[in-house]
Amino acid sequence: MQDFFSTHLLPLSLSVIMMGIGLSLDKRDFSNVVRYPKPILTGVISQVVILPLVAFLMFGFTNLNPFIKVGFILITACAGGSATNLITHMLKGNLALSVSLTVLNSLIILVTLPLIVNLSLILFVGVERHIYLNVFDTILNILFTIIIPTLIGMSIRNYFFRFAVMAQNPLKIILPAILLFVFVVMIFFNDGGAQTSFNDYLYLVPWALLLNFVSMLVVYLISKNLKLGGKNNFTISIEVGLKNSIIGIYVAESLLKNYEIAMVSVIYGSVTFFSTLIFGYLAKRVELWGFGYRKLF
Repeated sequence: MQDFFSTHLLPLSLSVIMMGIGLSLDKRDFSNVVRYPKPILTGVISQVVILPLVAFLMFGFTNLNPFIKVGFILITACAGGSATNLITHMLKGNLALSVSLTVLNSLIILVTLPLIVNLSLILFVGVERHIYLNVFDTILNILFTIIIPTLIGMSIRNYFFRFAVMAQNPLKIILPAILLFVFVVMIFFNDGGAQTSFNDYLYLVPWALLLNFVSMLVVYLISKNLKLGGKNNFTISIEVGLKNSIIGIYVAESLLKNYEIAMVSVIYGSVTFFSTLIFGYLAKRVELWGFGYRKLF
């Protein structure tokens, strides 16, 4: 039952969410991302260099189980998923930048994730493993859960503009509700043994929240120092803070064959959606400080 929800219901729900997000986008949004590449370059560098560095410094000197340390390095090496686009949409950030970073980082980790995780295995466990992410499957996943649904939404906006505008307010409730429903179903339809194991790893929740907060704060400060612009600052922070935990679970269970490493991604994915949303909201308030009151939602 759990496999059905994670392999079928979740991707389908993400596709529906991305199609809804596409209703808010047009071609000019993406052309601006290309014309002004500094924010997207900052997001990519944050994914490839800054996040792993933050994780190594945070967990390298702790007394945590070595496999737990590897698990935290693994989750930072994963790209942001469609949920980052949803949060950016809810906060009215730079949605085109968010979607572009999700796609680019999802492709980049095909190379960077094996390197970063192997380095953590060597440093913390003293072993090396061959990690291979299927390029074809990854590209198909990006196409069917991000690119094609987004393009469908943009096409609907182009041909039925009035409908797209009218749909904006209802979608602010419907899209988060879809994702919340899927997460709740995946948790409560889990088998009892797995639920017991989940409870055994609840001590990782503070560590997951700390990594989530520190990662976003570091990247936010870097973006602000680079003067990327208010929307871009918190958009990039959201993109690096919330991770595609499904990738982390897959790598840990299928490739590394280690349950402890996998549980880090399970815990991180379970608790960081709302913490990322809260951080993004507060970061947006900071960006609006001094400009008078503006409606945020």
